[in-house]
Amino acid sequence: MAARVMQLQKRLTDYVSSLLQEGFLDDHYQQILELQDESNPNFVEEVVTLFFQDAERLLNELETALCQQRIDFKMVDAYVHQLKGSSSSIGAQRVQNVCIGFRNYCNEQNVEGCRKSLQQITEEYTLVKNKLETLFKMEQQLLAAIRSTYM
Repeated sequence: MAARVMQLQKRLTDYVSSLLQEGFLDDHYQQILELQDESNPNFVEEVVTLFFQDAERLLNELETALCQQRIDFKMVDAYVHQLKGSSSSIGAQRVQNVCIGFRNYCNEQNVEGCRKSLQQITEEYTLVKNKLETLFKMEQQLLAAIRSTYM
């Protein structure tokens, strides 16, 4: 059974490495991972879940704002700035990178660029959310295997 734990640990480590290499996550994710310990074993998942909630709210706000007859680009930029900050805080690098371009379109008051950026952010957000949910499932499998092996 210890071999199973080692196998799951390797899969998890390889998966996190691939997320870092593919730019889904950056060093900020590693930093919040270091804050997790035995006294708060679900810290990363809790922080990321808050990011999911915040990002989905902001994406909805952006969708609504970009559908208005007269677009308030300052408000759109404020939403994108918030999304950039929250994605940066968990290390969602690809979401953060699209936000940078999005903000440039806001400054130019480029409606089409903003709408394309919203589509890109939504796609990148969905990808990183799915990747992180897979990561959390892998962690749960590892913990279950550890419990059944060593307890």
